[in-house]
Amino acid sequence: MKVRVLGCSGAIAKDCRTTSFLIDKDLLVDAGTGVGDLTIEEMSQVDSVLLTHSHLDHIAALPLMLDTVASRRKEPLKVYALAGTIAALKAHVFNDVIWPDFSRIPTPENPFVRFYEITTGQTMQFTNKVVEVMPALHTVPAVGYAITSGDGCWVFTGDTERNEAFWLRLNQLRVAMLVIETAFSNREKDLARRSLHLSPESLAEELDCIAKDKRFPIYITHTKPTETEMIMSEIQQFDQTMPFGAHVTHDIRWLRAGQEFDL
Repeated sequence: MKVRVLGCSGAIAKDCRTTSFLIDKDLLVDAGTGVGDLTIEEMSQVDSVLLTHSHLDHIAALPLMLDTVASRRKEPLKVYALAGTIAALKAHVFNDVIWPDFSRIPTPENPFVRFYEITTGQTMQFTNKVVEVMPALHTVPAVGYAITSGDGCWVFTGDTERNEAFWLRLNQLRVAMLVIETAFSNREKDLARRSLHLSPESLAEELDCIAKDKRFPIYITHTKPTETEMIMSEIQQFDQTMPFGAHVTHDIRWLRAGQEFDL
């Protein structure tokens, strides 16, 4: 299974794309602005999209991608999301005001997109990949995902704050790689808490929930471009000094657009 990082930034700037991951050639996880770096042929090969939640940085390219490839597709694009996320997309994006309702055109019987409701804990099969919907805690209905093709899981938290249920499940999985958000630096930790994001201080507490016998690389995503260096410096500092009662150091790295992983 190949994971390609299309976007992993918490905002836009030159060379900064918002969240989207291409799994093999046919599955997208989130549809942020990073989707725009795919060729038309690559977009055409995407059959399914897994959305973590409805915030703009995770769905911005979905209507535009559909507009690009709709005429090339023989089948509707399949979008999987929580009921609340689907409701938000229909009310605020595909509403014939912001964007045409592609779930009804060219005809309701054969639309450009079909939405499929998912629930936390559900497992799904996509060609050779098994996807588990992981719990997340955010300001809107949200999930993460664990995806495997038979070896270890690629696990993505989505946007989340402290999340005990996530760690309980992760510790039962064979994890090859964890992608976890840290949107704010410690100087903005109160804002992070109110917006249900992580800061390095809360990240340290969350990583201490990983079972002692678990070892895997941890990639930091969703950093604000203006704060990335500060966030990564603060993460490096806590991981070296192990505050908050942490029992191990971790293999923590910064995720970058354009990276590819074979799992």
